[in-house]
Amino acid sequence: MSTLFHHLVFGPVQSRRLGVSLGVNLLPPDGKYCNFDCIYCECGWNRDGKSRSKLPGRAEIRAALMQKLAEMQTTGSIPDSITFAGNGEPTVHPQFPAIVDDVIELRNRYAPSAKISVLSNATMLHHADVIAALQKTDRPILKMDSGIASTIARINRPAADISVPELIARLQSFEGQCIIQTMFVHGTCDGKPVDNTTPEELDAWEQAVLAIRPKQLMIYTIDRDTPANTLRKASSQTLHKIARRMEKFGLQVQVAI
Repeated sequence: MSTLFHHLVFGPVQSRRLGVSLGVNLLPPDGKYCNFDCIYCECGWNRDGKSRSKLPGRAEIRAALMQKLAEMQTTGSIPDSITFAGNGEPTVHPQFPAIVDDVIELRNRYAPSAKISVLSNATMLHHADVIAALQKTDRPILKMDSGIASTIARINRPAADISVPELIARLQSFEGQCIIQTMFVHGTCDGKPVDNTTPEELDAWEQAVLAIRPKQLMIYTIDRDTPANTLRKASSQTLHKIARRMEKFGLQVQVAI
């Protein structure tokens, strides 16, 4: 079973990591639009959720968010976070930088206490305007599920090969002002083992994280249905052990079970 977001603005929902989160979906409402095909994605496989619609335009997104925030302001229900999320990777939208500016302006007008968050797979960081836009947000939350390229290929199934050194270099451009999110899972997919919690995996991931020195780590595990139904949650004990390991380096770690 997959979960798609059928509106440009959805929620608010109670997020494990972000509190009361109002979602902004820059992608078509009738299917996935992503350059990853993660084996744990709640939206399902790319092949099963192809969209037949065009990307929504900047003006349409702005109008939908303004209407929702005005309604929430009237009722006094201000979100903790306005979150770019939805049916795929938000930074692939060609108007992403301009839309970020719109969301900042609307947040300042209607919900000044809310943080602006972006859940991103970090694949578009070769575009300077995408990096600049992410740096304007309060919480650029960027995915790195492994420090080993073959594991990224197995877990995230990117449309193009990921070079770990290049990914690290692009994340270093944030000069510590980013959040790294990592989904820890184990099990099998297509009959092959998947586990990014092994000693080898954690050593490589730790080295990558320490090279980036983010302001925060968000580590979590699966909480919803996954397209690969042979995956298993990482245990609470495992996540907290990883957190303690990274906290020894002075990093702030948030664990979401």
